[in-house]
Amino acid sequence: MDIELLRTFLEVVRTRHFGKAAAELCVTQSAVSARIRQLEQTLAKPLFVRHRNNIQLTAEGRQLRKHAETIVQVWSRARQETGLGTDFTRALAIGAIQDLWATLLAGWLPALRDQMPDTALQVETGTSDGLVRKLLDSVIDLAILFEPPQVPALELRELAVINLVLASTRQGQTPDQALGPGYIMVDWGTAFALHHARHYPNMLAPALHMNQGILARQHLQQVHGAAYLPEQMLDKNPAGRPLYRVTSAAVIERPVYGVFATGNDRADTIRQALGLLPGHHPR
Repeated sequence: MDIELLRTFLEVVRTRHFGKAAAELCVTQSAVSARIRQLEQTLAKPLFVRHRNNIQLTAEGRQLRKHAETIVQVWSRARQETGLGTDFTRALAIGAIQDLWATLLAGWLPALRDQMPDTALQVETGTSDGLVRKLLDSVIDLAILFEPPQVPALELRELAVINLVLASTRQGQTPDQALGPGYIMVDWGTAFALHHARHYPNMLAPALHMNQGILARQHLQQVHGAAYLPEQMLDKNPAGRPLYRVTSAAVIERPVYGVFATGNDRADTIRQALGLLPGHHPR
């Protein structure tokens, strides 16, 4: 199957518009329509329900979307690796949740480029579930996560522990004050939620939830409030409203794991890369 058919399909899924997809792909709208028609004929299934200004995926289209994303990503990676120049003898694809790139992993990439100059790197962000799927599909080699997946095909290695501290825009607050109006509940995973509930059993449900610490930190630059954030985020607080640690509040530790496929033929490269992680001590 022509990989461009799948690329076109994914662009139509993203834009929900044949004309916008054509503009993004630098082809005519008739070419997009022809590619989608060819794909539907190949699969003998309709992929879209077409109404004016309302293009929706069929059940078959939703199924294809998951596979198409993997196929396109694997193909892109294959092209990248087969096209490596003479300066590179290895390749490594790394994914991590965004909050870890901004904290634990901030100084890692320069170390990798300095100490592993023969390795071509591909780095990306994603959700924990999405990165695990990419590991299983061989789209990436290594994922850095908070929540370790319980999958027999994957090997786990604890890399570090990040301290999550209660940070507030108001100095000198007590935990009860910081956890009141304006508190942001950041989703740091199931283990964090359990510890949080144990430390603050009588806390009222917060009005605002966010799935990333970076978003919470940015929000707290605009309004008063508090959130549990990594210590490093307080140290690297951007210009604007300062954040203060609520010193009497509980510190919640979150282990960070490196995850890779058991038997990965890049295992030596992965271990070398992990050994360059600042502050990492193999366990």
